[in-house]
Amino acid sequence: MTSEELRRGSEWLAGAGLRPTRQRVALATLLIGDGRHRHVTAESLFGAVKEEGEQVSLATVYNTLRAFCDAGLIQEVTVDGSRSYFDTNTHDHPHFFWEDDGHLSDAPSEDLQIARLPDAPEGAEIASVDVVIRLRRKT
Repeated sequence: MTSEELRRGSEWLAGAGLRPTRQRVALATLLIGDGRHRHVTAESLFGAVKEEGEQVSLATVYNTLRAFCDAGLIQEVTVDGSRSYFDTNTHDHPHFFWEDDGHLSDAPSEDLQIARLPDAPEGAEIASVDVVIRLRRKT
């Protein structure tokens, strides 16, 4: 990790009012240090932080990702009942889920058209709409 990447990760945390612990800075730097958006699972981020030589437990990665979500730094994208991805792009946008290799990528939002949504039940309001388009490679 370069000093510029560490600075970017630390500033990202500070902007959300999160205390910059060593583990948080390491994870934030891996997520946004190079300025690009990422889609990660807790397990893939855990593997990446271990490759950097940081001593962070998988439980800490999960807890930190939850804290980042709560602070609005990332959003959770649930693909199925058992798999969650974390996206550093917090703007509303659709995703492609590549079933063959299990990765998530952004889909072009300008091409998405939702003509109509059902009315929310009495006493409820629609908070958001998540669009995950499942893909598999043609054989």
